[in-house]
Amino acid sequence: MADELKGKRLAFLFTEGAEQVEVSEPLEAVRKAGAHTEIIWLEKGEVEMWNHSDKGDKVKADKAVADADASDYDALVLPGGVANPDQLRGDQDAVRFVRAFFE
Repeated sequence: MADELKGKRLAFLFTEGAEQVEVSEPLEAVRKAGAHTEIIWLEKGEVEMWNHSDKGDKVKADKAVADADASDYDALVLPGGVANPDQLRGDQDAVRFVRAFFE
């Protein structure tokens, strides 16, 4: 499985409030499978994940969603959590980015 995704680029789009396990586990799995990943947030900088109702680890976003182009990626990962999708659907740049994967 080490090279299943070799040469593939995956975007991980999430906001503060995303469940840490919903980010870290898939991120680790696709990286082990050889994918190049980029973390995309509403802005560039650190984004804090959550462990249920407790603050979790912070991770550096590679790119702000306003600067991201869906055509640069082979796949999009939208990690789970309650707050994450609510915040994403309220951001025009995030909605544009997600829609571009379906067009």
